[in-house]
Amino acid sequence: MTELPISSDLIAERNAAHLAALEDDYAALGRKLARAGIDIDAVKAKVAGFSVAVPSWGAGRGGTRFAKFPIPGEPTNIHEKLEDCAVIQQLGRTTPRVSPHFPWDKVSDYKALREHAAALGLGFDAVNSNTFQDQPGQPHTYANGSLAAQDAATRQQAVDHNIECIEIGRQLGSTDLTVWVGDGTNFPGQQDLGRSLDRYLEAAAKIYAALPDDWRMLLEHKMFEPAFYSTVISDWGSSILAAQELGPRAKCLVDLGHHAPNVNIEQIVARLHRFGKLGGFHFNDSKYGDDDLDSGSINPHQLFLVFNELAEAEANPRDGFNPSYMIDQSHNVTDPIESMLSSAETITQCYAKAALVDRAALHGAQEANDTMMAFQSLRRAYNTDVAPILAMARMEAGGAIDVLEAYRLSQYRSRKAQERKAVGLGAGIV
Repeated sequence: MTELPISSDLIAERNAAHLAALEDDYAALGRKLARAGIDIDAVKAKVAGFSVAVPSWGAGRGGTRFAKFPIPGEPTNIHEKLEDCAVIQQLGRTTPRVSPHFPWDKVSDYKALREHAAALGLGFDAVNSNTFQDQPGQPHTYANGSLAAQDAATRQQAVDHNIECIEIGRQLGSTDLTVWVGDGTNFPGQQDLGRSLDRYLEAAAKIYAALPDDWRMLLEHKMFEPAFYSTVISDWGSSILAAQELGPRAKCLVDLGHHAPNVNIEQIVARLHRFGKLGGFHFNDSKYGDDDLDSGSINPHQLFLVFNELAEAEANPRDGFNPSYMIDQSHNVTDPIESMLSSAETITQCYAKAALVDRAALHGAQEANDTMMAFQSLRRAYNTDVAPILAMARMEAGGAIDVLEAYRLSQYRSRKAQERKAVGLGAGIV
């Protein structure tokens, strides 16, 4: 039996108050799109089929490099995190899966955890390993690396942890393992740059060999942090070379904040797809580095351009097209539920706008070297306000027309502040 956290009566009441205006806006947009030969109901159906996972850790407050400032009602364990993720899915209807992180989300009974998620209307997405932090009782430190560490016992410890994550994921119904390591150096000469990559590949191959037949291994690259001079898997080139060496079920995962400023991420998307290695995305936004800001809060046009390339990839699949989509943000100054509701809507808006692009006109202009008309094909779609499509799809799926209004009126956070024990002060980041 599904145990939804927000009153369905509240959602229905607020939807009734907004319905007339929504129907008017939807009809007006439908007429506008019809003039361009686009069926608004077909776009709405496409939107209704789109989904993005939320991270379990995203349900809590993140932190600056110096401190974490928790809020009342913040979740303290994976079961409470699932409750908050269920709010996001109930109201927004585009986030039906949760991506857990281990050992942060470790429990003694994964069957019960999966049943709890199902009761809340949720499933599980990719499992994430953690070899960038030492854990209590851990025999070997990751201070000098994990999968690329010089110490063989440390590398094996990291391999064993990833294989444990695979087993946990099997019990939860996941089929993807995301591997990110912070391995690298902070000083020239600290490590041999070639040998460190060799060690990474050797260790990663042991993890790859343990994958079930229907699983993928998603390799996540990051330019810097915590390694500031060199990082073992620092860019999409290193990632795709590693994935190609490991095998066909090793794919590349793109985090939108893991690149140098001004890098053309949408071109990376096209390249990875060209070689059959596009595995998925972690959506966030960036101003200076790996800021993990709310998706689309800084550069929504770039997010649209990424989805434009994804639409091209979906129309021209190579060895299948099944990218894993997940929000990956650090909510330092907002209520995490509100941020993820807002981000899920922004991500879906960019997906919907990419679906409005006149592909025939775009490709025709490209073939004719008509730069302005090619650009305008994209600009027309980007300038279209698709909010009525998203709101109608949400409402028809049982969600809220105005997600933030419904959330605040529910007083969910204040209720949880009374029920949950307080989160202690943190040293920063997570």
